[in-house]
Amino acid sequence: MAFALKAAATGSASFSAAGPRRGAASATGRVSFRGAAPAVAVRAAAAAAAAVAEDKRSISGTFAELREQGKTAFVPFITAGDPDLSTTAKALKILDACGSDVIELGVPYSDPLADGPVIQASATRALAKGTTFEDVISMVKGVIPELSCPVALFTYYNPILKRGIPKFMSIVKEAGVHGLVVPDVPLEETDVLRSEAAKNNLELVLLTTPTTPNERMEKIAQASEGFIYLVSTVGVTGTRANVSGKVQSLLQDIKKVTEKPVAVGFGVSTPEHVQQIAGWGADGVIVGSAMVRLLGEAASPEEGLKKLEELAKNLKAALP
Repeated sequence: MAFALKAAATGSASFSAAGPRRGAASATGRVSFRGAAPAVAVRAAAAAAAAVAEDKRSISGTFAELREQGKTAFVPFITAGDPDLSTTAKALKILDACGSDVIELGVPYSDPLADGPVIQASATRALAKGTTFEDVISMVKGVIPELSCPVALFTYYNPILKRGIPKFMSIVKEAGVHGLVVPDVPLEETDVLRSEAAKNNLELVLLTTPTTPNERMEKIAQASEGFIYLVSTVGVTGTRANVSGKVQSLLQDIKKVTEKPVAVGFGVSTPEHVQQIAGWGADGVIVGSAMVRLLGEAASPEEGLKKLEELAKNLKAALP
C-alpha cells in the first residue's frame, strides 16, 4: 500500500476589520445614503478578500512555532459529512476552540484503502447521504476564516486526477485550505503534486511506515513539506490498546536524516497514548478513529459534539 501525506503549518491569524460606514458625509455636512447598499457590499467583499490575503497560517509555520516553545502539536482528524456537513462545521469550530494546532479533514471516498473500519464506515455514511467534494469545499470555505488553526484536507489521489491536478489545487486553495494529505499517491508521482501545490501555497507531506526502507525514508523526508507523517503501525487506521514501542526507534531513525518535524498517527486514541508519543520525541500527535467514532456513532449530533469536545480537551491537556 502506498501512502503519502500531509502537510505542515504556521501560526494563527487574526481577522478584524472596521465595519463599513453606512453613508458618506456630503459637502454640506449632511449624510447621504444614496447607493449605500452597493457600497456596503463592495466594502464587505473587499474586507473578505483582505482577510484571505492576510491569512498567514501554514502547517509548517505552526510546527516551527510549537517547536520553539517546546510543545507537541495536537492534530485531530474527522470525516466531512458524518453525520452531516452542518455537524462537521460545528466540530471544526469546537476542535479549534479546544486548542487543535492543525485539523485534518477527510473527504469521503468510496475506496479508502488506508483507512480502518471506523473511518471507512464514516465515509460510507457520508456518501450515502449525498456528500460530494463540492459540498465539502463549500462548507470549509465558510468555516475556515473563523478558525485560528490551519486545516489539511485528506483526500485520495483519484479525486484529484479526476478534476485535473491544477484545477483541484486551485479549488482547494480558494476554499482556504492550507495543506493536503494524499495517502495513496506513489512517491514517484509526487513531483507534479508538489509543484502544483506550491503554486497555490499548499503544503504536501508524505507518510512513512514501519516497513519503509531507509533510502526511501530519506526521499520521503526530502520531499515532505512542513512535517513528516509517521504511521505508528503496519496496516490501516484504527484505535488500538497500545502504541508500538517501535515508534520510538522509528522517530530516532527519521530524525537522523532530517530536521523536519515528525507527527505520529494510526492507532492513537487516549491521553496516555499522546503523552507517551510526545515523550518519545514526536513533534505532533494525530488522532482520527477515536474522534470519528464519537461523531458518527453518537445517538445525536449534539451528543457527538459534546463527547468530541471532551475528548479533544483531554488529549490536548495530556500534551506538553
